[in-house]
Amino acid sequence: MRVAPTRPQPGTLLVEVRGILPTLRPAERRIGEALLHDPEGFATRSIAEIAELASTSTTTVVRFTRGLGYERFKDLRHDLTEQNLRERLAADDGGALPTDISPDDGMEEIVAKIARNESLSIADTAHVVDVGALERAVAAIDGAARVDLYGVGASAIVAVDLQRKLARIGRVALEWPESHAAWTAAAVLGRSAVAIAISHSGATTDTVEFLRIARASGAVTIAITNHEHSPLASAADVVLRTAARETPFRSGALGSRIAQLMVVDCLFTGVAQARYDDSVAALRKTREAVDQRASR
Repeated sequence: MRVAPTRPQPGTLLVEVRGILPTLRPAERRIGEALLHDPEGFATRSIAEIAELASTSTTTVVRFTRGLGYERFKDLRHDLTEQNLRERLAADDGGALPTDISPDDGMEEIVAKIARNESLSIADTAHVVDVGALERAVAAIDGAARVDLYGVGASAIVAVDLQRKLARIGRVALEWPESHAAWTAAAVLGRSAVAIAISHSGATTDTVEFLRIARASGAVTIAITNHEHSPLASAADVVLRTAARETPFRSGALGSRIAQLMVVDCLFTGVAQARYDDSVAALRKTREAVDQRASR
């Protein structure tokens, strides 16, 4: 029996739309894209106007609305209006601050827009990340004989970041920079290992395959992704969801990184805290090792 969608929590409507966008039919996806492109304009339009804007029918707009957990379109508009107001008030100048970079922006505007977008990505991720899932991931990593990590592009940078952090507290962690090497490593992991795959879209073929092979080998699998209904999430025992904000100028390769790094920092901190004294001692030793050689 299919479970009806739940109405988004306050302040998370845009996050939910971004999350379901890849799973929508083309007509519904156009509605979602219209909402994300101009949330304030969307909140002022009628069902008929939205249908015309997205080149679809009013029936499809109703289906999109119910797919988000709303019985009535006016309830969706109400929540969207409230979220627009909160974000406008959160802007440094007290008014609406466009999220994308324009050709006429000076460096001051660029700094302000990037800072706001990244702050919102962190805040949105804090709203949607499952604390229980984080606790399960920390416990799995803490009890693992080794941790293998894989990502492509910007996600690979995040994987390296977590590998370096875990290594600093004495955990065996390996980041694989190439897909074939990652797959062969995943094939022999076994039940004492954890495999972590990072992908903003959750649809990167090489990354999904890494996690599928790791799961088949018996390892605990963890996915860090923006899309909880993605192929990567389906291959994971634990899903850690991000909520990166993308714009045409700042695509997933840029926007996803800050949200992923937040989740990675939470993971590392949880693992370090699990063996607090050992972790503090290891961090001190690694810092001293660098300081002594840097002073020579």
